[in-house]
Order: sequence, then structure tokens, then C-alpha cells
Amino acid sequence: MQIYTVETLSGRHIKEGELLHASIVLAANLLRDAREAVTNAVGGKMLRYERLLDRANSDALELLKEKAAAAGYDGVLAVRISNPFMVQGSAAVTVYGTGFTFLSDDAVAVPVPHDEASTTPRD
Repeated sequence: MQIYTVETLSGRHIKEGELLHASIVLAANLLRDAREAVTNAVGGKMLRYERLLDRANSDALELLKEKAAAAGYDGVLAVRISNPFMVQGSAAVTVYGTGFTFLSDDAVAVPVPHDEASTTPRD
């Protein structure tokens, strides 16, 4: 399953499908929250929360891929990641994009040039 942040694929013919989305909310445990509160008070990187957010992003993208595959798509275009705030001590991630399927080169409609000699004149 392929996911792209771009809105079109140059050199590839595709058929766009529906909007797909996936959301994940992970909670930090109480002990982790207490340690991060200390780090927040004295300053520094909140490594435990960073790992939690990384996991939430990965899980949400995997869920999006699963939904795309279940719908019969080859991938998802224009993927965006949003981090809505839910509650303190949680990581909420929503990912969304447009499902697509690849078209074979022979399935692509090629415009036929208009040949005026082959048309019948109107009265």
C-alpha cells in the first residue's frame, strides 16, 4: 500500500476514489505523566511524549493503509496528518487522504482527434 502527500502522481494514470480517514488516540500512563510534568517544569525534551506521538502517527498511518486496502485502493493521495487536542496526557492523531487505483496504460482514454472529413454535414 502506497501513501503520498502529493495530490497527483506524475507519469502515472490513476482513478481517484473516496476520502479515507483514520484516527488514533493513545493515553500516557499516570507514571509517565508525572515524569513529564517534572520535565515540563524544569525544561527539556519530553522524550516519553515524543515516543507516544510517534507511535500514534505510525498507528494512524497503518490504519489508513488498512482501510484503503479493504476498500480496494492501491494507495492514498494527498495524505495529511492532524493532531487535535483531546485531553492532557494523550496523543490524538487523525490522518486523511483520497484513495486511488492505478490504471493500466491501455485503460487510459486517449482523446480522438476530430476529423471533419468523416462527419456528416447537417442540413
